[in-house]
Amino acid sequence: MSSSTQIKSQGPGRPKDMEKRAAILAAAKALFIRNAFAGTSMDAIAADAGVSKLTVYSHFGDKDNLFREVIRSRIQDLLPEETYSFDPKADIREVLMRVALTHAHLDCNAETVGTFRAILSDCRQGNPRYGKLMWEEGAMRTHGLMERLLKQAVDAGRLDIDDVPRAAVQFLTLIKGNLMMRQMFGCTGCTDSYIEEIEATARAGVETFLRAYLPR
Repeated sequence: MSSSTQIKSQGPGRPKDMEKRAAILAAAKALFIRNAFAGTSMDAIAADAGVSKLTVYSHFGDKDNLFREVIRSRIQDLLPEETYSFDPKADIREVLMRVALTHAHLDCNAETVGTFRAILSDCRQGNPRYGKLMWEEGAMRTHGLMERLLKQAVDAGRLDIDDVPRAAVQFLTLIKGNLMMRQMFGCTGCTDSYIEEIEATARAGVETFLRAYLPR
């Protein structure tokens, strides 16, 4: 084997690089949730991932980009794009219920609650970057996918909506109620009764939404 072939086979993208990237993302996710954005250093991430700080920078560039990738990866795991798929042959109530229950169950996820608490911690310290990145990669993506679903439903004659972006926000608000805030502020635990309440709120939100936007 020639030296040029050896060099090429060891270039970026080989399995060991992907393993290091995954280890860095996992370490960053845990530290960001535990210590918030401001309290997490690239040195700490490198140490927890078992790599050098240079390796962290070579994969992600800087802390903002690393955090963006952490949020993007986490959101895609929890809310894959297929969650918002629209089937014109399916009952629109079942389509919306699938989205509602998927979102609602996240409100009982310890990491989700921890992430929002970390955002509040950074905002109190005058550092809005953490929340801004979370909003861009989380809420904006979710709203965009929900808008697409609703627009497809409108085009198929399943819903009658004049302002789709506003309706997307209304839907996501209706299915959550104040349950996420109660969990975030420690006013309730993740008990069986709480899970039942989450599902009941989501189902009621779908019914309220349909009463407003089903074609007359």
